[in-house]
Amino acid sequence: MLHELTICPNVDKQERDASSAAYMSNDNEKDLDIIATYSDVSGTIRTCRVKMKDLSASWVLENPINVDKVQVLKLKDTYQTSTPFQENVEQSTDDQQFQEGEILSHRQTYWSPVKFKRQILRQKRRDLRTAELVRQDKEVDKEMQATEAIESLKNMDTVVKGKYSIWRKDFENPNADSTLKLMRDQIIMAKVYANIALSKKQTALYNSLLKQVMESLNVIGEANSDADLHPSSLDRAKEMGHALSVAKDELYDCCTVERKLRAMLLTTEDNLESQKKRSAFLIQLAAKTVPKPLHCLSLQLSADYHFHGYYQTKQEPYNEKLEDPSLYHYAIFSDNVLATSVVVNSTVLYANEPEKHVFHIVTDKLNFAAMKMWFLVNSPKNATIQVDNIDDFKWMNSSYCSVLRQLESVRIKDYYFKANHPSTLSDGADHLKYRNPKYLSILNHLRFYLPEVHPKLDKILFLDDDIVVQKDLTPLWDVDLKGMVNGAVETCKESFHRFDKYLNFSNPIIIENFDPNACGWAFGMNIFDLKEWRKRNITAIYHHWQDL
Repeated sequence: MLHELTICPNVDKQERDASSAAYMSNDNEKDLDIIATYSDVSGTIRTCRVKMKDLSASWVLENPINVDKVQVLKLKDTYQTSTPFQENVEQSTDDQQFQEGEILSHRQTYWSPVKFKRQILRQKRRDLRTAELVRQDKEVDKEMQATEAIESLKNMDTVVKGKYSIWRKDFENPNADSTLKLMRDQIIMAKVYANIALSKKQTALYNSLLKQVMESLNVIGEANSDADLHPSSLDRAKEMGHALSVAKDELYDCCTVERKLRAMLLTTEDNLESQKKRSAFLIQLAAKTVPKPLHCLSLQLSADYHFHGYYQTKQEPYNEKLEDPSLYHYAIFSDNVLATSVVVNSTVLYANEPEKHVFHIVTDKLNFAAMKMWFLVNSPKNATIQVDNIDDFKWMNSSYCSVLRQLESVRIKDYYFKANHPSTLSDGADHLKYRNPKYLSILNHLRFYLPEVHPKLDKILFLDDDIVVQKDLTPLWDVDLKGMVNGAVETCKESFHRFDKYLNFSNPIIIENFDPNACGWAFGMNIFDLKEWRKRNITAIYHHWQDL
């Protein structure tokens, strides 16, 4: 921003005739009257009178103009960045009028380089200081925010108000069972010291520790967290701690305690393994046990089947739906009437077009009448049901199916039934799930002969009898199998359902041709491309490996 100033020096003639440089170098010592002409924010022209010595060091003289008795100068504020005026303006003041005349311009600048340099350095220091203050202010804000966050965490109540996981209790507050764990650890140590006391014939201490163990077990009960404990549990823990302190003073010996803990660990591991075997056995038993009210269901159905004369019908009327490849065909091989009914009815229940669904059920001779009678009386609406007897498949014989010969062998029967062993539970529980006698049934192996069972179908969905359908399955027929025979659900998680669970890798033929870590799959629901099956002759490959 430039101001046009009129400088009226109160000095004699000789001093005005002095050189401009000397004049400007001593301007702080001169008593110069300066009339400043400027425009305010409203555009009004205003004037004021100041002394040269009153100006700050940031003002410098630029382009002095000599007139007879006055000097018209332009003073430049070095801290302003506006564009300088490019013309000389003639102004009038209250004291005198200046007429327009010839003005000689001098381009030479009259300011001190040292003073100007100081001004520049001073401004830089101010800028740096401002930036530093801004940076410090931001750091202080961050520190304050961090401090507030830490304080809020310290004041936060981490106690779980209730269980927020309906599946597991591991996700509760990590300190929610600290008292429970303490009491369980005390029980373990009390048993250790009790055994040591018994070996050293300190009967009184032995009885005292056993009493403490029983009381702690009663307080714990079936608690799984501190919230489940009795209110007196903390007092009980203190009493047990006192008893353990007394026992430690009398009996503690590092080597002896180590031996006792190691023995207890081995015993616990043996008990755990035994419980696992028992659990596996009971799971299999529960899965195959029929409730008492249903014990005679198959017998009653068979009696009704013969009573109503259905057995006299040698062959049912031909139904073209049974061989129509444009419909949705299901294969179910089972001897369990109710289980098969659940699969069929749940499938039809969620089907968008039940009339297009055809179920091919195959059972054995013993359960054929019961299965047939059930679906005659309880056939699902609109769906087509076909029930076949496996004994009617004349091609299913031991000369064609090597698995039939194997199922009749003594070795296989011993493997599944353990007839020569006193305890099935103790000796056969390593892979109890896979030693189920159901695998002796040819119905379990019939799935490998699907093209022979359904020679006129191109695609079929195989369903096991232990599933419940919960949505429409028709989109499975549109799945692109990419030239594969079988579409299945992968169940290979960690070590579960890998080949080493099914195949005998001590056999050199197996270990040379199969990877023990390869993934198996669930047979509960499989979509089969029977055209590709026949093309690759999968049944012959199955026979090849069965023979080996």
